[in-house]
Amino acid sequence: MKSVELFAGAGGLAIGMAKAGFRHAAVIEWNSDACETFRENKRHHTHHVEAWPLHEGDVRDFDYRTLNGDVMVVSGGPPCQPFSMGGKHRGHMDERDMFPEAVRAVRELRPKAFIFENVKGLKRETFATYFEYIRLQLTHPGLLRRTDEPWRDHCRRLEKHHTARRASSEYNVVSELLNAANYGVPQRRERVFIVGFRSDLGVGWSFPKGTHSEEALLRSKWIAGDYWDRHEVPKKQRPLLEGRRVARVDRLRHSDLFAEGRAPWFTVRDAISDLPDPERFPDNTIPNHRHNPGARIYKGHTGSRLDEPAKTLKAGDHGVPGGENMLARADGSVRYFTVREAARLQTFPDDYIFRGAWTEAMRQLGNAVPVRLAEVVARSVAASLSIDTE
Repeated sequence: MKSVELFAGAGGLAIGMAKAGFRHAAVIEWNSDACETFRENKRHHTHHVEAWPLHEGDVRDFDYRTLNGDVMVVSGGPPCQPFSMGGKHRGHMDERDMFPEAVRAVRELRPKAFIFENVKGLKRETFATYFEYIRLQLTHPGLLRRTDEPWRDHCRRLEKHHTARRASSEYNVVSELLNAANYGVPQRRERVFIVGFRSDLGVGWSFPKGTHSEEALLRSKWIAGDYWDRHEVPKKQRPLLEGRRVARVDRLRHSDLFAEGRAPWFTVRDAISDLPDPERFPDNTIPNHRHNPGARIYKGHTGSRLDEPAKTLKAGDHGVPGGENMLARADGSVRYFTVREAARLQTFPDDYIFRGAWTEAMRQLGNAVPVRLAEVVARSVAASLSIDTE
């Protein structure tokens, strides 16, 4: 059950792993504000976090020999800025690319499995060759890159080794782009997951199926109507069915698409409707629930509608991007999500406190893995390793 969490950030993946039954032997993070978030929750004895051994510093300096006993799983989110759709897209040329450190951890710890995640941009066509290079390194972590060897030359050596007749893989590696909304997260957030199992274990595994769907939400809102009833929204205040969705809903009325049994996508309203409006009630005592003024609409950045899953929360290179991370009201006005609302959209528990100024806290959240999505993947991996997750 022992695990190691690399590039822990605000702790989304780490909490999901803990909820799935893993016990962190080390949690490694270099950002001081993120580490202060961990320490704050340790001081408040927050469930799962209190006992974590936190190591603040550069993962490149961490000595895995200091960990006693076998590590079952290594997990983490190597810094995503090199591959982010909103970044500079430098990829392997970016000094922030920490995938080599993820490979080192696998090589030195020899875990039974690993779970790494990254942004959707990692699968951009521009990075296709480098993404394959990452997969090959994780498949054969023992085949080290030589000093001063260009990565493309190392990739060719890995390809030759991988295709050799007598070659055997150290790890069986699969990857998939998962939409968090399909797993009960109130946010359209796509993340690339890379999962590997040590080949000598003979584990057969596949990514868990989605449990929620947009079609089920459309049915709940526009056919059954139970979505509006549950939230006590009067008919006069319900938005109109727009554009292409009219035809989609009409098709759904005459189909059996719901035989699959998926639940409706969760929406922003589902996530935050029980919280007081931070503008109308600025003196509320809810942690991290303070209004931040200055939200404005920019071209292509119009905020998230209340009755849809939120758009992807973003971190940005220099704070929250203009026009992102906002709630779009029915009257056309917008406001920024509070840190607590953003934490709800990322499915962090309500007793989890974020440290730092609003911009820094939102950066932590914008870089995080939704806790619920992390838990779903981690539980599936744990089940395949025959771990008692109860």
